Amino acid sequence: MTTKKENTVDSGINRERIVSDTSILISGILTDLIAKGELSDAEIIIPEFVVEELRAQASKGREIGFKGLAEMKKLRELESKNITIVKRGRRQTYEEIQLAKYGRIDALIMDVARDENATIYTADYVQALVAEAEGIKTRYFQSYEKKVKIKLEEMLTDDTMSLHLKEGTAPMAKRGTPGNIALVKVSDEKLTAEQLEEIIREVMDAARYEEDSFIEVAGHTASVIQLGDMRIAIARPPFSDGIEVTVVRPIAKLSLDDYKLSDKLKDRLAKSADGILIAGPPGSGKSTFACSIAEFFEARGTIVKTMESPRDLQVKPEITQYTKLKGSFENTADMLLLVRPDYTIFDEVRKTEDFVVFSDMRLAGIGMIGVVHATDPVDAVQRFIGRIELGIIPHIIDTIIYIKAGKIEKVYTLSLVVRTPTGMTEADLARPLVEVRNFENNALEYEIYTYGEENVIIPIKGSQKPSALQELAKKQILQEIRKFDRSAAVEILNENKIAIKVDNDAIARIIGKQGKTVKELEEKLGIGIDIMPKVSTLGKKVSFDIEETGAYLTFTFEVKPGNIANFYIGDHYLFSATVGKSGQVRVAKDSEIGREVMKAVVKNDLHVFV
Repeated sequence: MTTKKENTVDSGINRERIVSDTSILISGILTDLIAKGELSDAEIIIPEFVVEELRAQASKGREIGFKGLAEMKKLRELESKNITIVKRGRRQTYEEIQLAKYGRIDALIMDVARDENATIYTADYVQALVAEAEGIKTRYFQSYEKKVKIKLEEMLTDDTMSLHLKEGTAPMAKRGTPGNIALVKVSDEKLTAEQLEEIIREVMDAARYEEDSFIEVAGHTASVIQLGDMRIAIARPPFSDGIEVTVVRPIAKLSLDDYKLSDKLKDRLAKSADGILIAGPPGSGKSTFACSIAEFFEARGTIVKTMESPRDLQVKPEITQYTKLKGSFENTADMLLLVRPDYTIFDEVRKTEDFVVFSDMRLAGIGMIGVVHATDPVDAVQRFIGRIELGIIPHIIDTIIYIKAGKIEKVYTLSLVVRTPTGMTEADLARPLVEVRNFENNALEYEIYTYGEENVIIPIKGSQKPSALQELAKKQILQEIRKFDRSAAVEILNENKIAIKVDNDAIARIIGKQGKTVKELEEKLGIGIDIMPKVSTLGKKVSFDIEETGAYLTFTFEVKPGNIANFYIGDHYLFSATVGKSGQVRVAKDSEIGREVMKAVVKNDLHVFV
């Protein structure tokens, strides 16, 4: 086998006859040889199979097809008396097209070289080895030479977060640190289409041969390449109005200690946070924090994986990065459930499919950390509403960490309770609702519940800091309530109502016979009282009758109307509902909860506590 450095056959004596395969055209080596004068007297034979393959790749929008056809065009332009271009061979049969992925085209190219008594020029090492083994003259060229730096890297500085290149405009860069970013000109010279095409060629070559590099989206009009720590997006007409190259990369790698987390938050992350959302606006440092939290969990002796498209998180080699399997995260999730990680980082949860996959994996018992775009912390929850049943959300998300300008600005926790919403006073308006609380001071900031046919998010005004009068009233109320339960907790819902949370076994004593005790307390304190268990069930299991009526499952209980029925599948809490006047609870069969209930009924695994 000869190499690129060898001299060609002397011109004028025996004219060299060359058969070009697809790899040599895609790499652009032939035009380079002619331009350098290393190929000055030759007949270049391009098999019909090669032309068809390049046409097929270009028709699919793949960059290699366009590169190969562009090389053929350049060769035609360089054609002269001493350099001639000819086509040989026939078109492929249907059977040969079907066998293309098994190397059939390469075998047909070798047949052409043998028939024409020509030398195969190839940049495919396997093709070169096979041709030599069959006694066919071969020249092998390394298609890529590793460079110290490509042109893109020369435009980057240590503080460059993103680079924006477009034909007909000056190159621009965003430089600085999160929260202090400035858009600056890299150069006053406007970029041409030819300059950008040269940059794209370098990027595509590097993506194929450099380590830690891969092509995430392969297309001529739109491509996404991960090159080291650079995520490179390429757009061409007609998708964009001009050739554009955008480079995004992290400018800082931080550990969790760099964020100066409170001991309380560190303890939660280490012990009880299994459904975490990292939210924030674009460029706020969400992915950087996700990397920090991934390495925090990995350092604690847990198995951590990531789900990304493209794979651009900068994490330790011990953390495997997965992308879409066969174009879908659903397939990736199936694979991860076999791998059994303790935690999975889901970078950029955007589409409905992503939210469903995130939820399914969390409910399967895997700790999930999702990265979502949000302009406000509660917006992160709102993106789940409508995609996931409201009552299930707290079982999927327990912590929201809001990042802005590279710093943790706010942390929320979510929990599911059954009570009357803030501002409502009638007891029969009690319902399951999601409480969104400030993690550091436990202040209630939002309530999420169903009102009529709609899910609503209600901000709770003035919940940040109770007034001195409220604190005084709370102390007096606690003195009375702690006669029944020394660990009782009190929450002031409004001026006319409070909610008290007590141990399950204390509820009956507080209520008293026919509600006598709680009525006396209400009269003494001059305020309405909602009594709530500290856990979502009172511990008293009740029997029920179930009937399928049209689009609903109807449960009938022998309990007083207004009681809260808590539904469980085995030991897993499902939902709560208020028993109606006729002692019934209805569940829509076509809802997610309805489907779960039907499965549990069939398995005889549904339990109700009141």
